[in-house]
Amino acid sequence: MVAQDYDSQLLESVSVRRRRLRDAVVFGGARQRRGWDERLGKVFGGVVIGAVLCAGCVGWSFGSERVMKEKPGVSGGVTRSPASGVSETPSVGPSSR
Repeated sequence: MVAQDYDSQLLESVSVRRRRLRDAVVFGGARQRRGWDERLGKVFGGVVIGAVLCAGCVGWSFGSERVMKEKPGVSGGVTRSPASGVSETPSVGPSSR
């Protein structure tokens, strides 16, 4: 039992040491400062991506709403009303009243 505990402690200490050496090589002496800078950049990038997605959704909604409003007028005089289903309207000429 003691040997397994020692082995796990040894493996953990080796992994911690490797991570610290890797961070020292990659980031240099200002490890904490660069870490915060990178995190701040990722947060800012996430906010920008979220704003672009929101603007795209709003634009899509606006565009599809305009297309839906224009579509009944182009269909050749047939419009749909929620109460009666399909009704025909004359497309050319005066009304019969």
